[in-house]
Amino acid sequence: MTQDELKLAVAQAAITYVPEKAIIGVGTGSTANFFIDELAKIKHKIKAAVASSEVTAARLRSHGITVLDLNEVSSMPVYIDGADEITPQGAMIKGGGAALTREKIVASVAEKFICIADGSKLVNLLGKFPLPVEVIPMSHAVVTRKLNALGGDARLRMKDDQALLTDNGNMILDVHGLQIADPVALETTINNIVGVVTVGLFAQQGANVCLLGTAEGVKTLQF
Repeated sequence: MTQDELKLAVAQAAITYVPEKAIIGVGTGSTANFFIDELAKIKHKIKAAVASSEVTAARLRSHGITVLDLNEVSSMPVYIDGADEITPQGAMIKGGGAALTREKIVASVAEKFICIADGSKLVNLLGKFPLPVEVIPMSHAVVTRKLNALGGDARLRMKDDQALLTDNGNMILDVHGLQIADPVALETTINNIVGVVTVGLFAQQGANVCLLGTAEGVKTLQF
């Protein structure tokens, strides 16, 4: 199976976790896009969605799905999103799509985080995928120095020869070369650096379920 076929398989499997007449949280990225397209097929069964990015909101609306601002929502049964890496314990690196802060905020409101990913995303040790850190623009140089002092190699994410800006108007530092043995502790450490908005470690609040696409079918991991 191709990677896209695996992503489609987990997106289809995730539909079974969507309660009827509910407001659900929807993530950002290529796997989340497959889920949005599947969600469109049952849009008459849900109330609305909360998007973790402007790109996701636009895709949801293009399918005729109502998108609510998170401030209008007090709780959600599920948040469904992909991951750049996930461990057998449910800790994740996210932020490859530059939506890590909004993803973490929306996920915090949901009762369950359902991670959808192809099998290549399952790792025993986080860090091969560069760790995204969203920072206030004026702080990117000082935060870079502090991240490098933790043993990483922090690089400003660029797009078209300019610093990429998130939906929040901030910059992203991608930290290369880390081997993250204690993701909960590192999440706390980086979040406490002045100038950091949030780090793309989802470990203190990780996934509750991971639907993992493999050549043998979709495997369900419970955490």
